[in-house]
Amino acid sequence: MKVNSTMQGKGVLAGLFAMTMLLSACGSDEVKQAAPDCVFPDAPNASAPGWICDQPVEGVEVSAVGVAEKSAAGHSFMKNMAATDARVQLAQAMKVHVQNMVKQYAETTGAADSETVDKVNTSVTKQITDESLVGSKIIKTRTSPNGALYVLVGMDAAMAAQATENALRTSMGNDRALWQQFKAQKGQDELAAAIANMKQ
Repeated sequence: MKVNSTMQGKGVLAGLFAMTMLLSACGSDEVKQAAPDCVFPDAPNASAPGWICDQPVEGVEVSAVGVAEKSAAGHSFMKNMAATDARVQLAQAMKVHVQNMVKQYAETTGAADSETVDKVNTSVTKQITDESLVGSKIIKTRTSPNGALYVLVGMDAAMAAQATENALRTSMGNDRALWQQFKAQKGQDELAAAIANMKQ
């Protein structure tokens, strides 16, 4: 009888150990599943909306996220600072956007060799600055648990095309010879509109 009770005790202990291990495994799985897809950069334990992690937003063609640290100057000041930060980054995003459209246009039309395309890209992107993005607007804002303000600034497809076309026209005016070399068969206005209306 003593042997049986000892064996039963060992069996109970083994069962409890197995249950503990199973519960521990389930708990760690739950923790893994609960990890958010996006967190605030200044508060890595707090879940954030996807746009803060550069996930696309429907209806927004080109966008950028700006941030302002918590400030005693108030919400309006923080919003202006975050929007300015975002517009600087938006200008960089627009440069990439325009470069891709010029390259795509050149590839689909056989417009020019790669050296000319590179020169055109450089010429156009010099015309795009954070001040020139007139059509950009604040789309979303969110305050992190630590008080930093995040702002999403962007442009819809029509405004992005207009900003692209404006940059192209300015660039064409500054370097007519280069643009004639890029695509001599089309007038400059027609060429600017054609590139600006291309999809990435």
